[in-house]
Amino acid sequence: MIGNILVGLVALIHAYIVYLEMVLWDTPRGHKAFNLTPEFASASKVLAANQGLYNGFLAAGLVWGLYLGAAGFQVKVFFLACVAIAGLYGAATVGRKILFIQTVPAMIALIAVLLGW
Repeated sequence: MIGNILVGLVALIHAYIVYLEMVLWDTPRGHKAFNLTPEFASASKVLAANQGLYNGFLAAGLVWGLYLGAAGFQVKVFFLACVAIAGLYGAATVGRKILFIQTVPAMIALIAVLLGW
């Protein structure tokens, strides 16, 4: 139960990231969220939308795992591991903040799912 709630929370975080990257990237809110200059945001808008799409697939995978119920155990584990690994890479290459926004919630949810909480 707790594991599924945490999986849902990670999915919601990623849905919000999708919204930021695909819709708000080139707005003041997107600039603030990602520490962007207006010039860089404008130049990288298409790239950000592509990133957003990938984050959408992660969120969709987590929702799919939840939808499957008990049969979705492996799906949830796989997509949480993908989120955690992507977060580690982002933290190493973009900024430490990603570790706390993406990796830590995914790892907590993964532990909860693995322990059957």
